[in-house]
Amino acid sequence: MSRFKKLFEVKQQRVLNVYCTAGYPFLDSTTTVVNTLFANGADIVELGMPYSDPLADGPVIQNSSSIAISNGMEMQVLFNQLQQWNENTTANKRGALVLMGYMNPVLQYGFEKFCANAAAVGVDGLILPDLPEYEFETEYGAIIKKYGLDFIFLVTPETSEARIKKLDSLSTGFLYAVSSSSTTGSNKNMTDVDTYLQKLQTLHLNNPVLVGFGIKDKQSFDAACRHANGAIIGSAFIKALENTNEVAATTQNFLESILK
Repeated sequence: MSRFKKLFEVKQQRVLNVYCTAGYPFLDSTTTVVNTLFANGADIVELGMPYSDPLADGPVIQNSSSIAISNGMEMQVLFNQLQQWNENTTANKRGALVLMGYMNPVLQYGFEKFCANAAAVGVDGLILPDLPEYEFETEYGAIIKKYGLDFIFLVTPETSEARIKKLDSLSTGFLYAVSSSSTTGSNKNMTDVDTYLQKLQTLHLNNPVLVGFGIKDKQSFDAACRHANGAIIGSAFIKALENTNEVAATTQNFLESILK
């Protein structure tokens, strides 16, 4: 059974997914951040693979990617870090780990090599926003499945019901409900988000639904969880790490502010 299935069997509400950028704020802080997130209440860690042209990301995450790249983060460095993390982390002290990124660097690395390495270092699932549905079905989905990885598609308020159901049928792990058609870090009207999430509930989807984009504090996390299984926090956490040398303490304090 996948780690996602195990997670959602025991926890159907208030599932917390926190996004962080690999190699940010420092090259060697990746595993410290991941461990501290898991130790302080994060159910899922979404680890961003820095890329020079992250289309779905707002300025905060774009900036963190630029800093991570300048710190020396690249795909093989990340896999080396995760290998050590996986070897030194007991299974009951971690939740689900997702790699989030874009197809260009994955294809440059080699798609099957990427999936094989990800599975080998303890990654549970992938989010690749620019992997089209057709290419997933005809080429890449089989490779992802071969290595036992879950794959998460994104839907937006503008996605048709038919397409939502289709993407839900292709997704495993969970379905990522983008709160609006904008980049990460944007402010949202949570009343509009409520209406959107209530609509998703009426579709009786196969996967749990986590909502992301614009979730930044306890109030917005609580609001997002009213009509979804949980929520994803990214830009607000990246901001919290901007000017700190105390990565673990800052991470712990941030999670306490969300889950208190």
